[in-house]
Amino acid sequence: MLHSPPLPDPIAQAVRHIADGVEASVAMLARMIAIDTSFPPGTGYPEFATLMEALVEDLGMQTRRVVVPEALWQVPRGPARGERTNLIAARRTGKPALGLYFHTDTVPPAAGWTRDPFTLAREGERLIGLGAADMKGDIAAVLLALRAADACGVALAYDPVLLFCTDEEGGLYPGVRYLAELGLIEGHVLNFNGTAAARIWAGCFGLFNLQVRLSGGSGHAGDASAINAIEAALPIMTALTTLKPVVAARRSVLTGIDGDPLAARLAIVAAQGGTSGGQVPAQFDILVNRRYAPEEDFATARAEIESAIRAAVPHGLGIEIDLVGHLAPTADPTGPHWPRWQAALSLGFGYRPEDFRAWGASSCSDFGWVQRATGKSEVLLTGLGRPHNNVHSPDEFTTTRDIVAMAQSVLAYLAADFAPGMLPAPDRPAAQR
Repeated sequence: MLHSPPLPDPIAQAVRHIADGVEASVAMLARMIAIDTSFPPGTGYPEFATLMEALVEDLGMQTRRVVVPEALWQVPRGPARGERTNLIAARRTGKPALGLYFHTDTVPPAAGWTRDPFTLAREGERLIGLGAADMKGDIAAVLLALRAADACGVALAYDPVLLFCTDEEGGLYPGVRYLAELGLIEGHVLNFNGTAAARIWAGCFGLFNLQVRLSGGSGHAGDASAINAIEAALPIMTALTTLKPVVAARRSVLTGIDGDPLAARLAIVAAQGGTSGGQVPAQFDILVNRRYAPEEDFATARAEIESAIRAAVPHGLGIEIDLVGHLAPTADPTGPHWPRWQAALSLGFGYRPEDFRAWGASSCSDFGWVQRATGKSEVLLTGLGRPHNNVHSPDEFTTTRDIVAMAQSVLAYLAADFAPGMLPAPDRPAAQR
């Protein structure tokens, strides 16, 4: 860790307290991973909110559940099911608010897990389980930081407001969008949906998912008159794969970690249909994912795909196309709080000032909706993602070392006596302005 200048004693004590207390954080993470919040379908949100209410109770936080109305997210034949329960946990002392954002959903377990994805496994420093890195491990780290601050008497610059939100993994109406539209996003926000890198976020692409349902005619496998929906889908899938390189040729002004312009993307990400070898499949579903740059128009991008699909539909095949997920692009999220956040990351992870670089991503965030709803552009980004820790893949993991480093970074950022001269003027106590 880099400590320059030396840390005030309460902060230094809390930094050590975090390192000594990581096992309690691991135990909390195990409880989180045991709850299946995978989206789709997203049926585990109420149970997860109950767990979070229990875990923040001793931090003196007031909690509020906010449920996204079904009319906003439910699509006929769509993948989402169950109550969309978001939770806000806040401690109010009159200081400026800091939103600490987590999406509580994970992707479903991919094929190839070598152990139960809902039981935390441990191999040395590795903590293996679905959501360990994306992003339940971040929740464990923040709770560890808050407990250390309380135990060591660290005065905070901000009132922490924890936002536990639904449907980030491709949902039609993410929970944080609904909170923003209700005016429930206060202050600036630290978003844990990123990486553990020395990164200055430059924004990201949007995405949308189209569910294509093809309807043929069922019958005995020997009935030549039945319309086989799977076989009839082949020209449609060919049309989509033909469109794929056309889309990929489009480049954004956003650049990735390597400095190269990011490309738009089109992919068939799911396909299913059929029941047995003795029956002609009457239905076939295709899920199409499109990642679009901030410079692209959503309606135009969607219409291009739908036109390609409908032009390829064979005679006699029924077709329905539904939008089942949408995240808007995130515009440049930099702002006045970033320098102090970089200093806090340097304390926890040991980064040097020259390590930090700005880059964007073709991966997506639900904070494009927040920017649109609130008119506030700045969003701080962090997270436990690393290139090698299998995010969205079998045997996802984080490490105790990264949880400690993240907790120490969050503690520093919250602490009033950490780099007080870097606090933006509106956030400083009156005596320091």
